[in-house]
Amino acid sequence: MSLTAQDVHRFEAARPRLEAIAYRLLGSASEAEDAVQETFLRWQAAETERIRVPEAWLTKVLTRLCLNQLASARARRETYVGAWLPEPLLAGDPMLGPADTAEQRDAVSYAVLVLLERLSPNERAVYVLREAFDYPHREIAAILDLSESASQQILHRAKEHVAAGRRRTPVDEAAARRVLDEFLAAATSGRTEPLVRLLTQDAVAVGDGGGKVPARAKAFEGALAVAKLVRGLFVPSRAKRAVVGGSPALYATTANGEPALLAVLDGRVIGVMCLEVTSEGIAAVRSQVNPDKLERVARQWAATDHGEPLLATTF
Repeated sequence: MSLTAQDVHRFEAARPRLEAIAYRLLGSASEAEDAVQETFLRWQAAETERIRVPEAWLTKVLTRLCLNQLASARARRETYVGAWLPEPLLAGDPMLGPADTAEQRDAVSYAVLVLLERLSPNERAVYVLREAFDYPHREIAAILDLSESASQQILHRAKEHVAAGRRRTPVDEAAARRVLDEFLAAATSGRTEPLVRLLTQDAVAVGDGGGKVPARAKAFEGALAVAKLVRGLFVPSRAKRAVVGGSPALYATTANGEPALLAVLDGRVIGVMCLEVTSEGIAAVRSQVNPDKLERVARQWAATDHGEPLLATTF
């Protein structure tokens, strides 16, 4: 069926919210875009004049598509080369969605997106729709074909899983930026001790290269192990320059609400290192270097004024 101009306008008005929901559900901007496009095709084929509440219909179709995607993604990630991390997004990206409340900001943080991977598809959907978009349980139940009480119970379980995974209180943006500066100074000092002092005792470090960029499959665990890894990353070497094709510059940025270092080589983004900064120290260092997961970041970076780098030459 052909859509009227009003039908197209309704969909385009809903697109930003749909993309934000899909990104939080899938942890991938490219997959989110695909899910929204498939939702548009379903909208195009529907008898739109019979749909009483288009926004609710679109949200339900999108969520069901994402749930199917999550089910198949679990199988694909079993064969994924190395560790799988979500696709980071820089501050200001509309796909991050609403950030009016602490719950909404927290629900799209890189740390929480990683934890959401541990949830079942239904748990993830209920958590995202309720915590990030403030959908009432009545509407969530209709979207997921559940009872309202089941939706409430699923949210309770999901919040428990997320809370258990975090265990610490995040710090405000200003404090996080100070820690980022201290982290970079410690990383370039050539010594492990300053880094150990910044890390929590059970800190972890993990990188996602997707089999295209070297990255250890198993996470580094413990402050000393993470400190040695980070120190090694910042030690100049000809081998590292050969791998990446030169000496990248480092910029301070914010990705998914967390302080991050962005590595740029000849105007091309080659990596994003996100720091999970808590009141007790840096709890995690997560690096996304898979080029397939940096395309949206690269486009956004190229379109913005990013100022001078913190470090002109990394290695």
